[in-house]
Amino acid sequence: MANTIQAIINLVSNPKLELVEYYNSRHRANSEGGSLEEYIKDLYAGTLYELDEEKRKKLINNVFSYIGNDSNPPDAMIRYGDAIEVKKIESSKADIQLNSSYPKCQIESTSSMISRACKDAEEGNWTKDLLYVVGQVKNKQLRSIFMVYGEDYAASDDTYLGVKQDIKKWIASMGELEFEETEELGRINMIDSLGITKLRVRGMWILQNPWKVFSYVTTLDTSKKFEFCAIINEMKYKSFPEHAELEHLVSSINTLEIQDIKIKNPNDSKLDIKAKMIRFYL
Repeated sequence: MANTIQAIINLVSNPKLELVEYYNSRHRANSEGGSLEEYIKDLYAGTLYELDEEKRKKLINNVFSYIGNDSNPPDAMIRYGDAIEVKKIESSKADIQLNSSYPKCQIESTSSMISRACKDAEEGNWTKDLLYVVGQVKNKQLRSIFMVYGEDYAASDDTYLGVKQDIKKWIASMGELEFEETEELGRINMIDSLGITKLRVRGMWILQNPWKVFSYVTTLDTSKKFEFCAIINEMKYKSFPEHAELEHLVSSINTLEIQDIKIKNPNDSKLDIKAKMIRFYL
């Protein structure tokens, strides 16, 4: 079954760093961000070196129950597995633009922020852990990848929804303006005397990238051709049957290491969470 540990095994066993030329030559994507998403799908589906496009599509469709769009998270959902959100940065110091979607630990079928196609991708009500995959692309080359689950990275929904509700209340209390509830922060109607102008109020969430967030346990070595890092809490890590296979690879791949670490609890920075840190470089 496809999962994050298996994807990491696929990466470290036979890494490929070319993005735009590789994918554009096969008519899959016309931007570095789109190419990065295709690359991550290939890591999970084991199709990184598959040249038969029809076979590749079939394998990817078997692995993923949903492939996303530019407007709604997530970017992909593993069939009966995790959800994945891919973000591209150009610098290890750059922030991640989340736009109207605040950071999440999980994706639920009942969420108002996902598309109908996403809700219906799997039967019944479902909840999926959300994995953030942050790729640094420079000069059309993949320079680094950082994988981290939302539960190890973002606070609970209440933290962000509380701020959102406070802003909505503040806007609604502003004088004689006509405020209308929306899925975003809201809309202000009847702004001019003819009542023909409206103002859409939308939140633009920005998140520090994980190389910055977890700088207290690891740093990016910019002298390396490529660096990979994954931080996964111990319970989630051990839930993957393939973790023993990955650990076995450490003895044969000298640039691969797995460390026991402690990370800060996103809901209380005074508390620690036991986690595994997987590092690989070229």
